[in-house]
Amino acid sequence: MTVQWSAPSAAGPVHATVPVPGSKSITNRVLVLASLADGPSTVHAPLRSRDTVLMAGALASLGVSVEDGPDGSWHVQPGPLRGPVDVDCGLAGTVMRFLPPLAALASGEIRFDGDPHARTRPMGTVLGALRALGVDVDGDALPFTLRGKGSVPGGEVTIDASGSSQFVSGLLLSGARFENGVTVRHVGAPVPSLPHIDMTVDVLRSVGVTVETSPDVWRVLPGPIASREWHVEPDLSNATVFLAAAAATGGEVTIPGWPAHTTQAGDAVRSILERMGCTVSLSEQGLTVRGPDRLSGVDIDLHDESELTPTVCALAALADGPSRVRGVAHIRGHETDRIAALVNEINGLGGAATETDDGLIIDPKPLRGGVWKAYADHRMATAGAIIGLVVPGVAVDDIGSTTKTIPDFPGMWTKMLGN
Repeated sequence: MTVQWSAPSAAGPVHATVPVPGSKSITNRVLVLASLADGPSTVHAPLRSRDTVLMAGALASLGVSVEDGPDGSWHVQPGPLRGPVDVDCGLAGTVMRFLPPLAALASGEIRFDGDPHARTRPMGTVLGALRALGVDVDGDALPFTLRGKGSVPGGEVTIDASGSSQFVSGLLLSGARFENGVTVRHVGAPVPSLPHIDMTVDVLRSVGVTVETSPDVWRVLPGPIASREWHVEPDLSNATVFLAAAAATGGEVTIPGWPAHTTQAGDAVRSILERMGCTVSLSEQGLTVRGPDRLSGVDIDLHDESELTPTVCALAALADGPSRVRGVAHIRGHETDRIAALVNEINGLGGAATETDDGLIIDPKPLRGGVWKAYADHRMATAGAIIGLVVPGVAVDDIGSTTKTIPDFPGMWTKMLGN
């Protein structure tokens, strides 16, 4: 059930310190690795949102013990992987693309399905790759059925990962448990969101897995996966929404715990906001953004940081000059066609946005209130909230979609505003 939410307007410049929960991308990666490790692991400060709860629940149904710790951690104890199991992927790309390679190591039938829109998300690349690696799997999209034999031969596979970096990451995460490891060779247009593959390589190496990389080729050698204590960083992509509140209102927002070094793509927001006129500083207190009197438009390629596109476009709609976002054609296959959705919603509030082959152009116009459609997409919903800060009367039609990555976005948003 969707819930319409009246986006609160800021009475003036926003001044706040906003702690944000852990990274979804890191949480779901380490849950997979902890499930394949040689012993028990503890995941400290994990994100607990719809996507990560779906991942934990799916792993538990396959035979992994995932227990709550008193401090909000997850204790993960690997166990024999088995079917028959029904896996609910929801709308989570990390679940639908990271779990099939792991499930192939199970014995028995595993059936995958998800939300209605999840059935339209690209899956053929990873499922075709699994078949080429010796896995018995039917179908090229949700719903599909995988029949695990308890092991995977593995080896080398060539794929076109231009639709999503998750195709590569999903194969690499379980590759050390394949009999011959896995070598993933990409052919085609450039892989989007390469920082996410860097993150996958980083977490694999942190548990002793040997990963060899060269341009468009990634090789994981077969071998053990060490258990360990994981400490999850704040989710920087989620944090960008709150930093955008400072940019939109000429205020100041600090995100505590911002890492000095990270593989998260959301870290790119620092340079993006500076280009739009903000002042950005990193200190022991966290990352602080101070918004300008007037936001500048920007011409920017977000190919590697495409998850930031809705936030950047929301700010661009409020800027003083035109903006162009390039390199994000692949986000048409995300939770929704984000390019078309952003154009529709910005124009629906009186703006002037047009689609291009690989992005969109925004020519700022005075905006008016109205219903901003989320399309069941968490980042579309938060983009509407940003615009609502300075445009009275904006209502997001499905604020519940934000639970995908932020457990209580409306509460955090109103607390930031002092309400």
